[in-house]
Amino acid sequence: MINSIIFILLWIGAIAFFTWNVKKISRNIKLGKSIDIKGNKKERWGLVLKVAIGQSKMMGLPISGILHILVYAGFILVNIEMLEVMVDGIAGTHRALSFFGFLYPIAISAFEIFALLVVVGCLVFLVRRNILRVDRFWKPEMKWWPRLDANLILITEVVLMMSIFFMNASDTILQLRGAEHYKEVGSFFLSSFFIPILNDLPNETLILIDRTCWWLHIVGIMVFLNYIPYSKHFHVFLSFINVFYTKLEPVGKLANMPSITAEVKSMLTGEEPLIDENAEEVSFGAKDVKELNWKHLMDSYTCTECGRCTAVCPANLTGKLLSPRKVIMDIRDRLELVGKNIDKNEIDFSDEKSLFDYISAEELWACTTCNACTNVCPVNIDQVSSIIELRRYIVMEQAAALGELNAIFSNIENNGAPWQFAQDDRMLWADELYVNTKV
Repeated sequence: MINSIIFILLWIGAIAFFTWNVKKISRNIKLGKSIDIKGNKKERWGLVLKVAIGQSKMMGLPISGILHILVYAGFILVNIEMLEVMVDGIAGTHRALSFFGFLYPIAISAFEIFALLVVVGCLVFLVRRNILRVDRFWKPEMKWWPRLDANLILITEVVLMMSIFFMNASDTILQLRGAEHYKEVGSFFLSSFFIPILNDLPNETLILIDRTCWWLHIVGIMVFLNYIPYSKHFHVFLSFINVFYTKLEPVGKLANMPSITAEVKSMLTGEEPLIDENAEEVSFGAKDVKELNWKHLMDSYTCTECGRCTAVCPANLTGKLLSPRKVIMDIRDRLELVGKNIDKNEIDFSDEKSLFDYISAEELWACTTCNACTNVCPVNIDQVSSIIELRRYIVMEQAAALGELNAIFSNIENNGAPWQFAQDDRMLWADELYVNTKV
């Protein structure tokens, strides 16, 4: 009874703390500007099935893609066993679902195979990150915390899966010895290989190993659940939502600014634009996270820090400062700080900082807007859209565009084209070709 009470209280505490953290992240995302994303639900659910669940984009890099699918699917399937754990923990029973008879050891053996796949995948990932040092995991933005974060998750998953093998092996030995409360339910395939390691231990030690591994697995899941909101692994939850709200238009299509659109229409039609007296002061582009829209902010929390975007970025590959992954990570770091400031002070508190304290103009102007990063992202983050909003602020609010762009703007204003030739001189090149330029 005491164990059941402790079990229930731990789960209540774990779920409550997780809910509290999720609400804070949700609040932070909602700090962004409103944007209406709706329609095409069939296409959106198809993307969720293909990209978020089917992991289709992961296969762009086959080795890591296959391993990620094994870890992803294996971890989910292994934790189906949590149903029995929950029943045992609440009711104080042992192997409550063993009434399925001969199917029970088959099911547990299958879960063990998936657990082994998770262990293998995680170990390979650890080797790739720390021994082989795959380049995209060692870029400048991947400092001590991003690297430690990934390693902690991988090591935790290995420990959780290994605890299953030792728990099942000690349980099998205790069954065969007829120990109290350990009724025979059959042997399990992979954990049987661990039996020789434990076979000479007394029952008291085996019971201790069994119960320790059981509690380690339960508490480990609870800790893992509440660590995720502080980790890049929050994409485990957000990737499905983020993919659902994917931009369905061509990735290179820029979003118009309503205020500019209204002004242009007014110039073309001669009609005065409608003035909303209650509207907030118009700003162009984004200086800080609150000027980005909520989808941009959701992108930042969904980032897996895999570095595939940076690995295909032509600017980064040619040695320029831009790293699309860093831009998204910087937006998330800034948003986290803004959220903490709100928690300590109030919603309108300003620390006199902005995104430009994290992201330099040099990084932003290095972007070619080719959208290679957007196309390769396994969770459909739109990095270029965020970069464009920051560049719009530089140009339209700070009037600090690059010299080359200022020359283009001036030519467009004076000549109606990016070139420095007057409109009347545009067809002079055709004179020597005897081309009839009169219409």
